[in-house]
Amino acid sequence: MDALLRPRIKICCISDLEEARLAIRYGASALGLVSSMPSGPGVISEERIAAIAQTVPPAIGSFLLTSAQSAEAIILQHRRCRTNTIQICDCLTSGSYRELKHALPGIAIVQVIHVTGPESVEEALAVAAQVDAILLDSGNQKLPTKELGGTGRTHDWSLSRQIREQIDVPLFLAGGISSANAREAIEEVGPFALDICTGVRTEGKLDEAKLRALFAALGC
Repeated sequence: MDALLRPRIKICCISDLEEARLAIRYGASALGLVSSMPSGPGVISEERIAAIAQTVPPAIGSFLLTSAQSAEAIILQHRRCRTNTIQICDCLTSGSYRELKHALPGIAIVQVIHVTGPESVEEALAVAAQVDAILLDSGNQKLPTKELGGTGRTHDWSLSRQIREQIDVPLFLAGGISSANAREAIEEVGPFALDICTGVRTEGKLDEAKLRALFAALGC
């Protein structure tokens, strides 16, 4: 694959220092560290998130995945975890992105949009100008127990492409991506980065063979 077309790779649900080092060794440009969630894989303690984040080289993104919906709670959580990026996995219902940026200068803010239908396009367009990146995933916030990521399902990539073509910030694509469909995802959506969790794991653990296959499929 042409290097100019090859997206960055974020490996999510990192559970410990060994997984962080393995992902970086294979070429990950960002790591996802999952804090408390209503459902889904990869949750670790804030203490472990902070311990991993402090070892991540400056050039690598360390993403705090948060289910908090208030700016105040997110700010306090970030001050405990000390990552260089915050990934807001639910909608912000209290406070503002401006408040986050003022309180946390230099910290990138990434908003997750769960692509469930055409309404997700409007949702993405409404927030894109206020954040540093948009991440499209396949969760569902309307279920009795919210799904905020790690479902292993793909969504309608035609909607993802619509969003990518209409926003002016980087777009991360998540949801059911593995070595089997990573190239297709790139061709159909053209994302800035792929975000992968279940596609490189076996029984919840980062699988080196699957990681190798992913980067090989992308010509890395």
